[in-house]
Amino acid sequence: MVVLVGLTAQRHSDLSRITAWWRGLGSTGFVALRPPTRSRYTQSDGHEDAAELFAARSLATGTSFAYWHWQSHAAFDRSGALTGPLYLHWGGDHATVAAGLGDGPPGYRLVSGGPRGAFQLDRRTERDADGLPDPQDETGVRQFLDRIGTSRHHGSPVPLTGPEEHWLHDRLAGPVDPDRVTGFAAALELREALTPDETSRLLAVWREEYAGRLSAWPGWWPVLNALLRQEREEAWDVAAALGPASADTLAEHPSGQALAALRATVLAGDDRTVPAWFRTHRTLHEPDPLAAARTLSEELPARPAAQAALLAALRTSVTQDWRTAHPDADRGAAQAFSALTAVRLTTDDRLPRPLRVAAAHAAYDHLTHVREEAARLTGPEAADALAAADRYEAARYDLLAGTGPDLTAYEGALGDLWHRYRTLSPADIGWLRGRLADPTTGVQGIAFCLELLHAHGEATETELLALLPRWKKELTKQYRTTYTEWRHPLVTLTCLAQDLAHPAADDLLAWWAKPKPLWKTPLRLLTHLGAPDETRAAELWEFTVSGAHDTGHLMTWVLLRARLDGTHPLLVAERLIGRPGIRPYVLHRVLIGVADPAQPLWHYALDPRSHGWWQRAREVADDPRLSAGARAIGLKAAREHHVLRHPDQVRPALTDGEVNEARAWLDARA
Repeated sequence: MVVLVGLTAQRHSDLSRITAWWRGLGSTGFVALRPPTRSRYTQSDGHEDAAELFAARSLATGTSFAYWHWQSHAAFDRSGALTGPLYLHWGGDHATVAAGLGDGPPGYRLVSGGPRGAFQLDRRTERDADGLPDPQDETGVRQFLDRIGTSRHHGSPVPLTGPEEHWLHDRLAGPVDPDRVTGFAAALELREALTPDETSRLLAVWREEYAGRLSAWPGWWPVLNALLRQEREEAWDVAAALGPASADTLAEHPSGQALAALRATVLAGDDRTVPAWFRTHRTLHEPDPLAAARTLSEELPARPAAQAALLAALRTSVTQDWRTAHPDADRGAAQAFSALTAVRLTTDDRLPRPLRVAAAHAAYDHLTHVREEAARLTGPEAADALAAADRYEAARYDLLAGTGPDLTAYEGALGDLWHRYRTLSPADIGWLRGRLADPTTGVQGIAFCLELLHAHGEATETELLALLPRWKKELTKQYRTTYTEWRHPLVTLTCLAQDLAHPAADDLLAWWAKPKPLWKTPLRLLTHLGAPDETRAAELWEFTVSGAHDTGHLMTWVLLRARLDGTHPLLVAERLIGRPGIRPYVLHRVLIGVADPAQPLWHYALDPRSHGWWQRAREVADDPRLSAGARAIGLKAAREHHVLRHPDQVRPALTDGEVNEARAWLDARA
């Protein structure tokens, strides 16, 4: 007899039990959406699924519903076991949802997060008279640790009872497994309760089990913190082995030795350590934040990213000082003060120019917020805010000329300011060309700058010649651009070489034609946008209607066809509405993305938090050249954008005036 152990276990897993219970839910005025797939990744996706279900079943739009999404689904491991509470989200009436969910499936407990929170579903566990779990009950231990808190980032920990503290110390008695005691050690050290003996034994096993890779152990913080708190010499060897990861912990124990270690890390090129260095220096030497920032700025390298990190630390410090002086201020008031601080620092002569340049970048998207907030104020406060805004505007051009964003930053941060480059000033063009000529610019920076110059028709043979020596060693590597507005830099470089009819185009195309590496196969056809002809257009079209996965192919064909026909790509895309073989959701993204052919949006999907996608959606909705069907696609995309649905998620942040204007625009087209 063959026993399928894996399948048997899965039939009795938490996931299978919860799913069976879930599928039996439903009552008058309440529905439970089907369990999620990856397409339901956020709460917004859950509400969209609910709307589709209501329409399909002819349910009232006010029907209450519950669901979990794919991020919540991470509570299950690969075998279907719960590794944490399953968060159940909902919409409609909270009481109706609570009644519809009931007490949860047998063996589980359901806890309500209140009218503004999610429900939490977890296993039921047993506790003794002191509220302590059986040490062998992994779920009970996890729930206990969650209750008392093990993270140093969640505020002051609640005090432990005597039995709780004894129970935790018992878990660290005798031989310890570093992968099983992380929560116990963290819970104790949050209360400064790890003993020297426990610290020594944890350190010994950590060094043995993770030799040469100390930072790989997720439980390192309580040990380093205890070593520093106990003023033990081993702390410095451990901190050095951990590298930049230890910076915040060192800053929590300021000393001359900590300051020296942080300074050395910063000067070695790690900008992540700058805030910790700033805090430690300020604590030890200079309580005035501007004076401390001025001193450190003079020591920092000229890297804009380093100065930006110091500016961020300065803003945080100034805002924290303000919050200390205004303990009753809410989060919105603190955000308004932080925005005004960035604007003020731009023209503060006490700061050196590199910091004021960093402030000018940071304040760029805050200016309208400052002016809007000033309109709500009265008297000297309003006048001061408006004067700061005027000074900023007067100084901004001089400070920002020939500068740009940190090209090594998280790509989402670069995407957030993509809309600033819809038109390029001479200073922008000079900066972009300078970055491409700089041999230290990395692949992401090359992709960002080359895309902008090429799309705007400003890329020249100079940029091509600057990059050709680097393409075989650096640009032939896989670089994912699924959620960016720029293509792989070698795609763009190949298009540029073809447009310029440069001899290097043959070498580049020959590389693309080779079968390996495999990652380039889906991207090869995107190079057809360079020097397009009818043969390439036909090959690209054949792939586009084949049903294969689209990673920019339809957009490339639309832009290519527009170049060949001498027409606007919007008109090309419009003709494809309803065309067999064209997937509507891809076409809708392309229709919005090509609204401005001088800066097409290459993002894999409509980005609901992007200013650029919002602007293009509105333009398509209002374009008199387009049919009613095409304009309806633009209007639908605009209606589903976070500008209207979740304005707090749009980046850069919107002003109230911008949100109100967006709603008025939509109301006028209802």
